[in-house]
Amino acid sequence: MKKNLVLFVLFILPIVAYLFFASGVNSFAKLPTITNNIPEITSWKTLDNKPVALNGKITVLGFIGQDVLQHKGNVFNLYEKIFDRNKNFKDFQMVMIMPDGTQDQVKELQKVLVTLGTQAGWNFVFGNPVEINNFYNKLSLVGKLDATLATPNVFIIDKKRNLRGRKGQDKKGKPEYKEGYNTKFVSELYNEMTDDVKIILAEYRLALKKNHNATKEI
Repeated sequence: MKKNLVLFVLFILPIVAYLFFASGVNSFAKLPTITNNIPEITSWKTLDNKPVALNGKITVLGFIGQDVLQHKGNVFNLYEKIFDRNKNFKDFQMVMIMPDGTQDQVKELQKVLVTLGTQAGWNFVFGNPVEINNFYNKLSLVGKLDATLATPNVFIIDKKRNLRGRKGQDKKGKPEYKEGYNTKFVSELYNEMTDDVKIILAEYRLALKKNHNATKEI
């Protein structure tokens, strides 16, 4: 009896504890809404002249700006830490909003991105600078685009076109506000954004189960 108890404490209990702490918090949390009902972007087209919709998709939204290749490292970080982990979810997509005139730079960037893996679900759409600024302003964010229409931050948009982030108090009870995730910092993508994307995906899994309609949709 004592031998079995010792084996349980040494081997089974640590595994149970790990599974609890690895998944417990995010499974039951809900990511706050920062901005409700942001505009749709279907008027902007990809390199293939196709529209991309935010509605009905879980979207990571970014603004790379006019100097595309200067942000190549940030894009790689985002691909490896966020996109690569979630690319198999049907309703997950990346959307990078680009100024008109950057099409050739984007083509060069795509040549490098394809070496990392699939680009299915990763979209670049193009608009004029005035449209991009107007759209960004409607996100009602604290951070601003720079002179090249870029920001290192990316943003999580849910299926109903609500911008989600962190607002209120953190686990220690301290005030917390996060509207975007800085792609310069791998640690921020890995530790914070990865968790928050998991929360969004878990919300929709739970909704599907409640509706008795659980499928491989996400």
